[in-house]
Amino acid sequence: MKFGLDEYAYLDSPIHRWSPKCRLLGLGALIFAFSFVHSLTLSPFMIGVTVILYRVSTLPLSFLLLRLRIPSFFLLIVAILTPFFTGSTVLFQLGALNLYKEGLQLFLLITIRFLCILTLGLILFSAAPFFINIRAMRSLGLSPILADMMLLSYRYVYEVGDYLSVMRTAMRLRGFRGDRLNRRNLSRLVMLAGSLLVRSYEKSEQVYKAMILRGYGQSSPIHKVQVERPRDFLLLGAHLCLAVSFIIAGIVY
Repeated sequence: MKFGLDEYAYLDSPIHRWSPKCRLLGLGALIFAFSFVHSLTLSPFMIGVTVILYRVSTLPLSFLLLRLRIPSFFLLIVAILTPFFTGSTVLFQLGALNLYKEGLQLFLLITIRFLCILTLGLILFSAAPFFINIRAMRSLGLSPILADMMLLSYRYVYEVGDYLSVMRTAMRLRGFRGDRLNRRNLSRLVMLAGSLLVRSYEKSEQVYKAMILRGYGQSSPIHKVQVERPRDFLLLGAHLCLAVSFIIAGIVY
């Protein structure tokens, strides 16, 4: 099974060498600050910071494009209607359909902010194995139950994906044609979803029983993560200052 999110956790960039706790705080603060940007005036600075951080992380561009594909599709569905229903200044008119200046600006802002935040999130969780990030969250005070839920969800969403791939292959070998939308195919897809749900439930029961047999639920100390160095705190301070600057600019503008 292949875990795609931390596929490039082995790289040796300054972002990868950054302490997990400081990286989580620094990039998390920057993501939070980007959500305060409500003006296109700050968009070039936001894009510039994101591009610089991604270049410093040495992650390949194909990694970013592959993981932006599906979220961008849903964003396009939601945001594409904004220029036609928001605003008062008409830029273009086609019959009863008007393209508004304010709506277009809002669409650009939403798109830029979404892409920048998602890119920073990918940098954050791609710079170390997922369990290392979870340990960093635990050391910062995350609830043990939430940490376990996040780790298990990440681990077994790929397991469910493997089940789905195997079942789809089996259906194709038995003559199933997914490109035809009819009642028979819909019923088979419903049965596929039901079978996948039952398998997922059975797998979760097996995992839970195995964890109980291995002592899950007993109190355990928090695992230590990488020790912070002065350089880590300097990077954290720089990112926090940058985040505060974006927040102040977002409030002013």
